[in-house]
Amino acid sequence: MGQFLQQVLNSISIGSIYALIALGYTMVYGIIRLINFAHASVYMLGAYIGYFAMTYFGLGFFPAILIAMVLCTIIGVLIEKIAYKPLRNATRIAVLITAIGVSMLIEYGMMFFVKANVRSYPPMTGFLTKTFTLGSMTITTQQILILVVTIVLMVILQFVVRTTRIGKAMRAVSQDRDAAELMGIDVNSTISFTFAIGSALAGAAGVLVGVYYNSINPLMGMLPGLKAFVAAVFGGIGLIPGAVLGGYFIGAVEVFVAGYGNSMYRDAVVFAILILVLIIKPAGLLGKSTREKV
Repeated sequence: MGQFLQQVLNSISIGSIYALIALGYTMVYGIIRLINFAHASVYMLGAYIGYFAMTYFGLGFFPAILIAMVLCTIIGVLIEKIAYKPLRNATRIAVLITAIGVSMLIEYGMMFFVKANVRSYPPMTGFLTKTFTLGSMTITTQQILILVVTIVLMVILQFVVRTTRIGKAMRAVSQDRDAAELMGIDVNSTISFTFAIGSALAGAAGVLVGVYYNSINPLMGMLPGLKAFVAAVFGGIGLIPGAVLGGYFIGAVEVFVAGYGNSMYRDAVVFAILILVLIIKPAGLLGKSTREKV
């Protein structure tokens, strides 16, 4: 029983990170129906920004994660303006290929500048080094930190989307872009804001991963990005609650397969789940099937 509870705790930590990344995928898809594969590269950049802030500037965790979120916000908006905005009326396949191209450009461009070496985050100090024992479970402050930061960011996101003017504009554009434009909503600004929020969450996830695993590299975004995409599809891509549900579910699957089965199979199981979801319920657990008029 103690091992089971420990695995549950581990799955919450990993699931929180997947949920943050999946939110970026699902928000952008909900607005412009784009699978932004460059989102995983922004997550990687966030990890490196946090690393440089803490290693070379001697900043603590909280200033580093704030800087990573701000810079990733700017990067996300620039990607949208430079790579996606000119293709607003292009075919979906053209935009999808562009997203893959942008992702590869960022990852291998980063590899050119910082090399392919694996880097380790500086050791945490003070309260962030403590561990707590609860029965047979061991809880680290990093795990508590990941959960708290994730909850705070999700609450802020829900507040923005549900109560603010720009949040209402986002919901309107996601429902009917043309009608929203006719009602006077600035669609371009709304899309840019969506990229900004998603990129900020990805930047935060990158720093949390660096602190939790203490290891980063220029290609670190590939596999977690795909798993976060699976999480978004599993929960219902385009739906914020679906991304959160999918993130925690994929985190639990990964941890329990590695803990009770074979760690070599955990990635295969995650993608097998994606195939099953697409076959059984293509819209995801919380999504609703819609018919397209032809």
